[in-house]
Amino acid sequence: MNVSSTCRRGCSDCRDIEPVKNVYCADRSFCGLIMNAKNVVCLAFAVGLILSSSLPALPKSDGDEKGKFARICDEFMSESLARSPSTASQVGYHVHKDKTTKKKIELDALLDDMSEPFMLSQKKFFEQWRQRFIQEAPASTLNPEEQADLQLITDQIALNLLEYDEIKNYAHNPTVAVELIGSALFQPLTSTYAPKAKRMEHLIARIQQVPRLLQQVKGYMDKADPVYVKTAIEENEGNVELIEKTIAKEVGDDSKTRAKFDRVAPAAIAALKEYTSWLESDLSKRPDAASWRLGKDLYDKKFKLVMESDISAAQLLANAESALVKVRKEMLEIAEPMHKAIYTNHGDHNDKSGKDRENLIIGEVLKKVSDDRPNRDELLKTVENDLDGIKRFIRDKKIVSLSDRDNLKVVPTPVFLRGVYSVAGFHSAPALNPKAEAQYWVTPIDPGMSDQKAESKLREYNNYTLKWLTIHEALPGHYIQFEHLNNIEPKWRRLLRSLYSNGAYVEGWAEYIAQVMMDEGFMKGDDRVKLTMRKIRLRLLANTILDIRMHTMNMSDEEAMALMTTDAFQTQAEAEGKLKRAKLSSTQLPTYYAGLVEWLALRDKYQAAKGKNFDLLDFHNRVLDEGPLPVAAVGRLIMKE
Repeated sequence: MNVSSTCRRGCSDCRDIEPVKNVYCADRSFCGLIMNAKNVVCLAFAVGLILSSSLPALPKSDGDEKGKFARICDEFMSESLARSPSTASQVGYHVHKDKTTKKKIELDALLDDMSEPFMLSQKKFFEQWRQRFIQEAPASTLNPEEQADLQLITDQIALNLLEYDEIKNYAHNPTVAVELIGSALFQPLTSTYAPKAKRMEHLIARIQQVPRLLQQVKGYMDKADPVYVKTAIEENEGNVELIEKTIAKEVGDDSKTRAKFDRVAPAAIAALKEYTSWLESDLSKRPDAASWRLGKDLYDKKFKLVMESDISAAQLLANAESALVKVRKEMLEIAEPMHKAIYTNHGDHNDKSGKDRENLIIGEVLKKVSDDRPNRDELLKTVENDLDGIKRFIRDKKIVSLSDRDNLKVVPTPVFLRGVYSVAGFHSAPALNPKAEAQYWVTPIDPGMSDQKAESKLREYNNYTLKWLTIHEALPGHYIQFEHLNNIEPKWRRLLRSLYSNGAYVEGWAEYIAQVMMDEGFMKGDDRVKLTMRKIRLRLLANTILDIRMHTMNMSDEEAMALMTTDAFQTQAEAEGKLKRAKLSSTQLPTYYAGLVEWLALRDKYQAAKGKNFDLLDFHNRVLDEGPLPVAAVGRLIMKE
C-alpha cells in the first residue's frame, strides 16, 4: 500500500497517482491476513497450555550461530508457542520436549488453555520476559540485525502487556475463542507436517477438547458488544460445519479413525451449538455491554506498538483526510472526458457544483467500469486465471524474484473466518515448514445472498479490482513477501520475524508493489484502470479515517457509511463489510496507508543513494530478504550496505 516520486524509468506519467510527499497515503481494507501467527491469536491474544518447565531451543538448522541472544530468543519463542498450541501449529512448531520429564509433547494434539487462571498468568509471563531481555540482551551489546530483532520482541511484549493488563479483548470478545478453535482444527487439514493418519489423530484429540475450552470462556466472559456476539454466532456455524462436513469427510473409511471421531465429534458439536445458544439467549441480553470502541488513550498506545514508527494516529488521520481530497480531484480530471464519451446523450451535470457534481460524474463512470465483472459463481476461477498473466509480467519486467517453491493454491476462505475475511486473505506456509502449502483465500458469494447484494459486491470487485486484489494478496504481494521471509537463515530469526511481523511492512508492501506493477505498465494506458486504482486509493484512505475516527472520536455508523459510499465511492455491500471490520478490529486498517508511504520514502532514499546503479529488482529482493521488520529498521539495515 504505497508510492514514490519517480519510477525507475524516469517517465513523467508512469506514476499512477500523484505522489503525496510526507503524507501517509494509501488504501486497502478488505484483505485479511493469517499469514503470521500474530493474526491468529499469537501473543497479543495468545492463550494456551501451561507447562511446568521451560522449553528447549527450537529446532536448529545447519549453520545456525547460537550466540547468547539467539538462545534467549529461541527460549522466548518456544515458551510462548507452547502456551498456545494452536499458534505453534500455524508456524510449524510441532513437538516440545519437557526438560524435567524428558517426554515429548505433541502440541498439535492440544487445544489452548483459555481458563481464567491461565489468562491472568499471561501478564506475569510477559513481565518476566521483558525484564529478562533488559538484563540479558541490552541493545548496546547487539549487532544491527539483532537490534532489529529485539525491537520486534520488545514491542510485541509491550503489546501483549497492554492486552492482558488494559484492553482484555479475550474477556469480552467471544470471537476470540471461536476463531481460535476454527484455526486449530483447520490447520491439520492443510499442513503436511506428518502423515494424514497422524494428523487425523491430532485433529480428533483437539476436537475432544472443544467443550472444555468453551466452558472455560463462559466462566469469565460477562459482557460483550452486540457486533462481537453476532459475528461469533455466524463464525461458530462455520466451526460446526467444519467438524460435521469437512473433517468428517477427511476422516475417510478407516474404521479405527472413524470410531474415534464418532466418539468425540457429537460432544464437540453439541458444545459449539450450546455456545451459540448461550451467546444468543444469555450474553447478548446482559446490560452494559462492553463497547467495541477502544477509546483514544488505549488506541494511541496500541497504535504506536502496532506501527512501530514515529507517526501518531492524529497525524496519520490528518494526512489521510488531506490526501482523500487530492485523489478525488484527480479522479474528476480522468472521469470528465470518459463521462462525455460514454454518455453522449447525457448532460455533464453543470447544473450541479462542488462535491455533488464530482460524485455524479465519477460515480456514473465507475458504475460503467464495474459492468465488467465476473458472474457470482466464477469468482475463484477468475482469480486463478489472472495469476498466470501476472506471473509472466513480474518475470518480464524483473519486478522481484519469484519463489522456487510452487506451493500457492487458491482456495475458498474457511467458513469460520468469513466474518473477518469477507473478500480475500492470504495464509502463508509455516515459517518452520516453508515447503508446505500457501493459500490465497477467496471468499465465494454466499448462495443465500440476494442477487442485489451479490451484484453490489461483484461491482466493487470487478475484473479490474480483482487483478489488483490478486497482486496484493499473492503475486508479487503477500505470497512473494512471505516466500522471501521463509528463506531467512538462521531458522530462529526466520521464525521470530514471522511471528512478530510488522503490520505496516506487511500491508504497506502489498500496496506499494501493486503501485509498482502499475508504474511498470501492468494494465496501463486504460483510463478505466487509472480511475479504478484511484478508487482503491480512496478506500485505503477511508480505512485509515474510519478506524481512527470510529475508535477515538465516536464516529457514528451513518457518518462512516457516508464516508465510504459518498466520499470513497464504495458500494453499499463493501461499506457494510468494512464498517463491521472496523468494529471487530483496531489499528489494523491504518497499516496499509502508513506502510505504503514508508515504503515509497525508503525506495526514494535508497534510489538517491545508489544513483545510476539503482536496480529495482535488487532493491526489492534486498528489502524482502530482511523479512517484515518495521520499514525504518529495514532502511537502517540496507542503507548500511
